[in-house]
Amino acid sequence: MTIDTNNILNSILESLSRIDYIKPGDIPNIDLYIDQVTTFMDKQLDSTKRCSGDKILTKTMINNYTKNNLLPPPVKKKYSREHVLILIFIYYFKSILSIKDIETVLSPLTEKYFSGEGPLDLSTVYREVCEMEKSRIEPLQESVREAYEKSMSAFSDVPEGEDRDNLKLFAFICSLSFDVYLRKMMIEKIIDNLGENSTENKKK
Repeated sequence: MTIDTNNILNSILESLSRIDYIKPGDIPNIDLYIDQVTTFMDKQLDSTKRCSGDKILTKTMINNYTKNNLLPPPVKKKYSREHVLILIFIYYFKSILSIKDIETVLSPLTEKYFSGEGPLDLSTVYREVCEMEKSRIEPLQESVREAYEKSMSAFSDVPEGEDRDNLKLFAFICSLSFDVYLRKMMIEKIIDNLGENSTENKKK
């Protein structure tokens, strides 16, 4: 079977161009019960599912996030707009970071901005970060194209055919995976420093 690698690339680039984020204004301006939170998240993040049957968020997940200090507890069983914003951050972090690392990253955020008493509210922090990330989509597309082109020029000594196509596709996957590996390593290094600074501050 011939693999249409060019079609795979176009599909990836098209999916990147469709990436958007949940706007703070889309979040209901009233506190929500846990069922309403899971329904909202499932609807808003439906396009990020790999399979249609995947769950974006469940009651068990939310309860576990609270138990592990990732999410402040609800007030009278209701979750605020700030709870939803933290859950969105958790959703994206959990695919690459451990629960402990997510706690380290989010703790300063929840301590300073969750209550609305800090210099900025959490919606402003969230919007600023998301807009910055959206501006990086085009450079990312270029990076993916470059990785694809280099992968398609690999294994030139292998006779043309399915075997070479498979090897080129494998090289493309490896190239993208290596990027993820390096970025994850850098993130963990930053988090380790955050954890050390937090420990030092507590001692003082």
